[in-house]
Formats: sequence, structure tokens, C-alpha cells
Amino acid sequence: MIGLWAFVAYICVIILWNVVIKRGIGEAMVIGFVVVAVFGGAQAPGLMWAGIRAAATEEVVFAASAFVFMGFLLGRTGLVDRLVDMLNSLLGRLRGGPAYVSTVASALFGTISGSGSGNAAAVGSITIPWMMRANIDPRLAATVVAGNAGLGIAFPPSSSLFILTGLGAVSSLVSAEALFLSLFAGGAWLLLYRLVLMWALVRRYGIGPVDPGLTQPLRRTFAAGWPSLLIFLGIAVPVVLTTGAVAAWLDAWAGAGTMEAVSIITWIPVLVILVTLVVGRRSLPRGPRGWWDLLGEAGPKYGVIGVVLFFAFAASTVLGELGMGEELTSLLSAIDAPAFVLALIVGVIVLAAAAPLTSTATMVAVGSVAFTALVGAGVSPTVAAVAVLMFASTEGASPPGAAPIYIASGIAGVDPTRTFLPLLLWYVLPTLLITTLVAVGFLPIPG
Repeated sequence: MIGLWAFVAYICVIILWNVVIKRGIGEAMVIGFVVVAVFGGAQAPGLMWAGIRAAATEEVVFAASAFVFMGFLLGRTGLVDRLVDMLNSLLGRLRGGPAYVSTVASALFGTISGSGSGNAAAVGSITIPWMMRANIDPRLAATVVAGNAGLGIAFPPSSSLFILTGLGAVSSLVSAEALFLSLFAGGAWLLLYRLVLMWALVRRYGIGPVDPGLTQPLRRTFAAGWPSLLIFLGIAVPVVLTTGAVAAWLDAWAGAGTMEAVSIITWIPVLVILVTLVVGRRSLPRGPRGWWDLLGEAGPKYGVIGVVLFFAFAASTVLGELGMGEELTSLLSAIDAPAFVLALIVGVIVLAAAAPLTSTATMVAVGSVAFTALVGAGVSPTVAAVAVLMFASTEGASPPGAAPIYIASGIAGVDPTRTFLPLLLWYVLPTLLITTLVAVGFLPIPG
């Protein structure tokens, strides 16, 4: 059981270094990687080299950085503001309208940001001040944004989806393209729950509609913001080219397997960045000095996610070499329990990993194991993959280590610890239950 003990030590070291000692998550991931390799004994140097080599060739390390830069540009050019303005025109006159807008905007932006922290920062910077101006308690505003930060993971296309379906145990049974409709349905259950939750909270706290003076007619916001909708072309084009009839026609025309060369995880952020540069060009620097300052502002974001993802992949490779996947699969298969109970256990494992890690790192660390365990319990591969992603969508809401909690609390100016209990009760535990019901078929999704 060396692999399992190495995984337990890995999670404990990350939590200790990042949460207790309060050092950076990047440092925690490096130390966690070294600790995992030490479990290999005399083979530790070889395992470390194998992990580093595997991480250095991972496409997703580049893609994740591209997603971060994409989210940064969307916020910098004001395109997110315009999207939220249109949502405000539709929902701002409702009681608690800003909270509903924040929830829906988190789902929309989360699909293209690929980052719970980026989601919390981009959506929260707009909707938290807006919620506070609408007399919503700052703690509640921070809780809503942090609780919804990981919602984009449960909607396609998310970077976590492509990472999961790129893992060996998953790719042989289900593709990213095959997951789109099913994952959308799974995400819809989570979004529906959150909208019902907001309805209940609005009435519990007596929240009213937004001041009419702050809500513009949809005609005006659409006229000013419709170009921001063009960013979704960056998502649609790669998806259309690689799925369905269009992909089949292009393969027949250019040769079988041609469209497999189009990497969705790479081209979605690249195309969205290009569209953002064109649509938001008036908000971007004009000269070299301005671009240098802008890139300098974005630089630290790369450092964090680059280190985290690189060493998450490296540690995952070492854990695989130590046999963690086989050991955990064997352990779970030995549990004689109903599918509902086994799905709950798998969910808790994913939650434990998602609490200190990003969703992408979570997919690398436990995605294959969780998927294999669910399939072994009789869950269809498509539904199993959707369930793993839904479990991981608690990334932003899992105290104490989830970065979006601190981002949202910082924007709202509240003590982060005051959001821990409501996050657990309103977001983490309900997501665990809803996803388990999806896994056992009580809440149906295609596939």
C-alpha cells in the first residue's frame, strides 16, 4: 500500500505547508512532489526524473497558462463587465438580482476561464461590489462568489474536462467530445440547485431588487456589449471542427484522423484570446511600454499556476509508478457497499483532493482512480466522468485551502473564516449529494 500512503502524505503535506504554515501553494506542490518520491526509496531519483520529464511534455501545462491569460485579458478589456451588464438588464429587477447574476455569470465565465481563482476574481470584482450596493451582506456576497467559483468545471468546455479525458484510464472509454452534452446536463443540475438556493437566501435575508437607477434597459446594454458575445466563437469553432458531422466531413476530405490534430484544450484559449484582442483592442495598451506593464501584471499568475500544474503532473506520475491507482481501485472494489455509498466515498476522495488543489491538479491526482472506481461499481463511463468533474467543482468552496474563498473575502472585506460554515452547508455537501444522485441515475443525464 505504498502508493496510498504516499498519496495520504502528499495531501497532508500540501495542507500543512499551504494552510497551517501559510506558505504558497507552489511551494507546497514542490515539497509534496519530493515527499511522494521519497516513498520510492532507492528509486526516488529515477521516479523524480520520470515525473519531471512527464510534466515537461504535458500539453495542459501550456494550455492552463493560456486559460489564465485569457481570463486576465477578458477582465482587463472589460468584456466580462459587458456580459454582466446584459445579465443585469435581464435579472437586475428581480429580488436579489445581483446574486442571481453572479451565479449565472460564474457558470458562463467558469467555462472559459478554466480557473476557480480566476472566476472568483473576474466575476467577484464586478458582482461583489454590486451585491453590496444592493444591500446584500458582504459575507453573503463573498460566500456566493466563492461557492460558485468552481461551477465552470461542471460545464463544457472546461480545462478539467480535457485533462480528465486525456488520462489513460479514461481516454480509452470516453472522449471529450462525447462528454459535452452529458456534462452540460450535470452542470445544469448544480446550477439549478444554486438558483433555488439563491431564491431561499433572498427570502431568508429579505433582499430586494436592485435600485432601478443602476439597471439599464437590455436594448442599451446589448447595443454596447454584444461584441463581447463573440468570445464564444473561440469555443464554438474548435468544438464544431472536432465533433459531429463537420469533423466527419473534414476527416473524409482531408484524411482519417486529421481533425484529431486540432487540440481543443489548446485552441479554445488561443482563439478566445485572439477574439478578445480584436474586440477589446480599445482597452489595450498602444505602445511597447504599456504592453510590458500589462504582461508584467499578468506574469505572477503564470508563476503560480505553472508551478502548481507542473508539479501536480509530476507527483501524479510518481504516484502512478508507486501503484496508487491499482491500490486504491483494489481497495474500493473490496468495499461491499451499494453504488450510492461507493459513489459517496469516491466523492469524498475527490473533495479531499480538491480542497487544497486546483480542479486541474485534482483531475491529475485522483481523476483516473475516481473514474475507474465508479465504472467498477457499474456506473457508465460517460456518467462516471461527469460525476468526477461535478465532484471536483467544489474547488472554490472547500475550506480551508480553496483560494477563491480568500479572493472573494478580500474583495468583500470580510474575515474568510466566517464563510467556511455556510460554504460547507450550502455548497460542498449539497454538491456531494447531487453528484452522487447523478452517478446512481436518480438525477438523469444523457449517457
